[in-house]
Amino acid sequence: MVNAWSLLYDVMEEQKKENKPEPNFCYKSQKYQENKTLEDLKNYVSLTYQDHYTNDNSDVQTLDLIHSVGDAESFCRSNAIKYLSRYDKNGQIKNDILKAMHYCLLLYYFSGQTKRDFTEHGHETF
Repeated sequence: MVNAWSLLYDVMEEQKKENKPEPNFCYKSQKYQENKTLEDLKNYVSLTYQDHYTNDNSDVQTLDLIHSVGDAESFCRSNAIKYLSRYDKNGQIKNDILKAMHYCLLLYYFSGQTKRDFTEHGHETF
C-alpha cells in the first residue's frame, strides 16, 4: 500500500542521491595503487572499532578522553611520528604504516580539516 509518507521518503531519498555526488576513485593518479592503499586503510580503521579500543558497555575510546582535555591533535601527531619512526624496525612494516596513516586521519579530523572544503590545489615545494 502506498501512502504519503512512503512517497515523501522516496522523494527525499532521490534528492539525497541527486545532491550528493559519488566519489570518483577512477582518476588518473592511481599509478601507485592509491585505491588499494585506501581500501587497506579503511579495513584497518574498521578493525580498530572491533578490537580493544572499544567494548560492549561503551563506545568511549581513550582518544575521546585525550580530546576532552584538549590534547587530541598533539597526541595524533606524536603517534603518527612514532609509527613512522619505527618503520621497518620490528618486522611489521604494513601495520606501522597503516597505524601512522590512521593517526594522520585522526589528526586531519581533530585539526578541523573535515569541516573545510578542499578547493586549493597546492603542491609541495620541498
